[in-house]
Amino acid sequence: MREKSGSVEARPFASKQCLCGSEIPRYSSSLFIGDFSTRRLRHGTMDCLQAGQAARVRSFPHVEGNYALHVYIPVYIPSVPKKELTLFLKKLASIVPGLHIVDVDVPLNSLYEDDHKLEQVALGREFHISLGRTVPIRVHQIDSVVAMLRQKLQFQKRYWIDFSKWQVFVNDDHTRTFLSMEVVTGGLAEIRKQIHSVNEVYKLHNLPEFYKDPRPHISLTWALGDISDSLERVVEEEMKRFNVGSSLHKRIFTSKFGGIECKIGNKTYKICKFQDE
Repeated sequence: MREKSGSVEARPFASKQCLCGSEIPRYSSSLFIGDFSTRRLRHGTMDCLQAGQAARVRSFPHVEGNYALHVYIPVYIPSVPKKELTLFLKKLASIVPGLHIVDVDVPLNSLYEDDHKLEQVALGREFHISLGRTVPIRVHQIDSVVAMLRQKLQFQKRYWIDFSKWQVFVNDDHTRTFLSMEVVTGGLAEIRKQIHSVNEVYKLHNLPEFYKDPRPHISLTWALGDISDSLERVVEEEMKRFNVGSSLHKRIFTSKFGGIECKIGNKTYKICKFQDE
């Protein structure tokens, strides 16, 4: 991700105070063994691209003949951590107002009473680790972009991706806040190499490159405005409560790299093959 105004504005938590309200069912500590930190960074391709119930807007205007390009790694959350994450999202819904589920834009608190539906809607979908900015391209560029992406990323090795840090992101104009899980250890080097390859294709087509200091992640929830202070305090307090620092395994969940896809408009292209296939 490119840093805001040329520098990353990282700041400590404003307070250790929990904003907890009513009690809800407790959840085990296994969910909270990852680290948590906060950055005011651009959120990348997830910010403002999905139209939704809370007046979200595109990051670029629609122009006839343009198609939105997005290159990404598909990610699915395994079933075991889904249970823990569902209870965690319920906790957030009870104490942080205005949270919405990323992509579907459903208010988180509207699913509070139904754990199964909350798990399905919030965690059962395909998540994306962005490898490039979401940008508009012209129709005559489509074949060339796809061909070059396949050439650069044709053969990939399988590897494991560790999501090990909770991260709060705020976009540049402070209109959106996101709660995400970031890749900071396992899989980071491989993903950054893939981002570099995508950047090379973007440059050849005069498209804006990805952020200089990419921070691969997937996002679970978003809210209008800058609510980072309250969200930071809540997540930090919950992690303190369950003694996350005592765990030897610093991860929230692990996912196996399953390929790279490129979506242009409504069409999705498979980009890479595996060397063992």
